Amino acid sequence: MGLTLGLAACSTGGFSASGDGTFAPGVDRGATAVSGVDVGHRLLAAGEYELAIRAFNRAALAQGLDAEILSGLGSANLGLGRLGQAEKLLRRAIDADDTQPEVWNNLGVVLMEAGKTGEAEQVFRKAYAMDNAESEQIRDNLRLALAKSDNSVINDTDTNNYKLVRRGTSDYLIRPASN
Repeated sequence: MGLTLGLAACSTGGFSASGDGTFAPGVDRGATAVSGVDVGHRLLAAGEYELAIRAFNRAALAQGLDAEILSGLGSANLGLGRLGQAEKLLRRAIDADDTQPEVWNNLGVVLMEAGKTGEAEQVFRKAYAMDNAESEQIRDNLRLALAKSDNSVINDTDTNNYKLVRRGTSDYLIRPASN
C-alpha cells in the first residue's frame, strides 16, 4: 500500500520573487555598512530612544565604548526620562573626553531636571565658555538655570514649569512649559 501525498500551491511562483513587488529588495552584500553610531544618532533625532540605545550598544561592541557612544547612550536615556542613568553615562562621557560642549549641555539638562540647579548652572557656564558663546541652546539653558537659581524660593507648583526640547542630534534645550 503506497501512501500518496499531494501538495497544492497557491501560486505558481513558489518562494521566488514575483514581479508584483510583494518581496523585499535584495541585499547589496558589497556595500559598506552604516556605522552604529550614525544609526544611533539618526534614531535619537527621530525620538526612537530605545532603538538608539540598542544601536549605540551594538556600536560599542564593534568599536569599544568611547565618549561619543557614552554621550549617545546618555542622551537616549535623557530622552526616556531616566535621569539617573543619563547622568552617570554623561559624566562617564565627560571623563573620557571633556572637550565637547554638547555633552556638558546635556549633563546640565539632566541636572536641571533632577533639581540640582546650582550644579547645572556651573555645568552650563562651562559648556557656554567651551562653545565660545556661539550656541543659542546653551545660552538659553544657562539663562534658565540662572533665573531658576535666582528664584531660590520656588513653591512646588513652579518646579515643573520647564520641559526638554530636542535640538539637533544630541542637544536638548530646556524651555518654559506653555500652560
